[in-house]
Amino acid sequence: MKRSPWEEEMLNVCAIKEIIPVNAPHFRSTGVTHEYGPLESSRPHAMNFDLEKLIRGMSVIKTSGDCSRSLTSLCADSRRVTPGSLFFALTGLRYDGNDYIAEAIDRGAEAIVSERPGMAGGSVAYIQVENIRGMLAETARRFYGFPDRELDLIGVTGTNGKTTVARLLQYLLEQPGKPVGVLGTIEYSLGTRTLPAGRTTPEALDLYPMLAQMKQADCSCAVMEVSSHGIEQERVTGLGFKIAAFLNLTQDHIDYHKSMEQYFEVKSRLFTGKTIACPEISIINLDDPYGRRLLDLLPSGNRVLTFGTDPKADFYATNIKLDAQGSRFELHWPDGTTEAAGQLLGRYNVSNIMAAMAIGYAMGFNPGELARRLPDFTGVPGRMERVEAGQPFNVLVDYAHTDDALANALSMLRDITPGRLLVVFGCGGNRDPGKRPLMTRAVMDRADHAWATADNPRGENLETIFEDMKAGVTAAERITFVEE
Repeated sequence: MKRSPWEEEMLNVCAIKEIIPVNAPHFRSTGVTHEYGPLESSRPHAMNFDLEKLIRGMSVIKTSGDCSRSLTSLCADSRRVTPGSLFFALTGLRYDGNDYIAEAIDRGAEAIVSERPGMAGGSVAYIQVENIRGMLAETARRFYGFPDRELDLIGVTGTNGKTTVARLLQYLLEQPGKPVGVLGTIEYSLGTRTLPAGRTTPEALDLYPMLAQMKQADCSCAVMEVSSHGIEQERVTGLGFKIAAFLNLTQDHIDYHKSMEQYFEVKSRLFTGKTIACPEISIINLDDPYGRRLLDLLPSGNRVLTFGTDPKADFYATNIKLDAQGSRFELHWPDGTTEAAGQLLGRYNVSNIMAAMAIGYAMGFNPGELARRLPDFTGVPGRMERVEAGQPFNVLVDYAHTDDALANALSMLRDITPGRLLVVFGCGGNRDPGKRPLMTRAVMDRADHAWATADNPRGENLETIFEDMKAGVTAAERITFVEE
């Protein structure tokens, strides 16, 4: 990708100063606290960065105060401000960063960015912008030296399967001395170390220093699970994805997006160039109705690979055989055919494998060679994960959290289970209540008996969650609600 003269200048500044400043990833203005501590860097971060140069060319409504000052860090949590910080007053669901501007100044912030009008206080600069999240993303990208330009970025989105595809890609694409970085629901793998994940798609202030650490670790590429929240809140705005993959879309996050149409519209932005630059190559699930709709929305000239069970797809599967040990099928792609076999259970994992194979192919790998590695991939923690304690029956742990995911998972287990199918499940609190009866109905339709339990109520009354779930009960004698 060709860089502008301005970007070349910024890259040179970053290279000379070797700046990778680091902030603790806590965001009071958005009401989110991550589970891990400050990100550390082996590179010095005592150098300063010029504010005026940093914001040059950005969309700014008004500045007041002296912008010719030096910065040492970016921050969106007033508690983490240190002398030399640029503080972004984000407005979140539970907190408003504008309420903490005075605290940020007291702690030594050099400048404030806000969508509200304001005046500089003393030696502090004040920058009013129309879109603070877009400003935050672009500022972080510049501040950390455009690390995304030095990595092949792979974005994976969809309601279900993102984590499995991301971790499978890491396993398939890693080579000696060339680790594959992963940012996803379970953890952030940075090449030389791993952190527990705070959210599926990190905030820009976390994202760019982590990409910089991947670059330092000589990662060949970075695989990101891209959530609808991450797209809507502009955490990935400005990133240049080499490849973006669409897996599927089923009901989820309607409490946030309000409708499936809005949910789909947000997901589609990753591919259509509406708020994010179009990826070099789009990978689309032809079996999914929303995937087929997405194909019609792609700008003309976009490079596309499709996958599915339809022979019209670029990658498609035939002779699928599923059992309690895994899956086997014939994999077809534009240049060949091979047998694929692995330990991942179920038809939906055949789809996940094909998505990973299509991405690998787009990255220049031979699908036949990748298929030979499949049998040794044992799966992903919490995704149809086997629990072995010497018992004469299968015990599996899965992350299914939508009615569609539950229906797919349980239908698959029903097909490979000779005896009874017993299910323990729950519905999360402070999330879309409309999917609770649907999830319950999906379980009732397939399980011999079910136990409904608490699943991270997040402060919501468990009795209220159970009442929503009970609307999906079709045979009360086959379900037990566990209140403790």
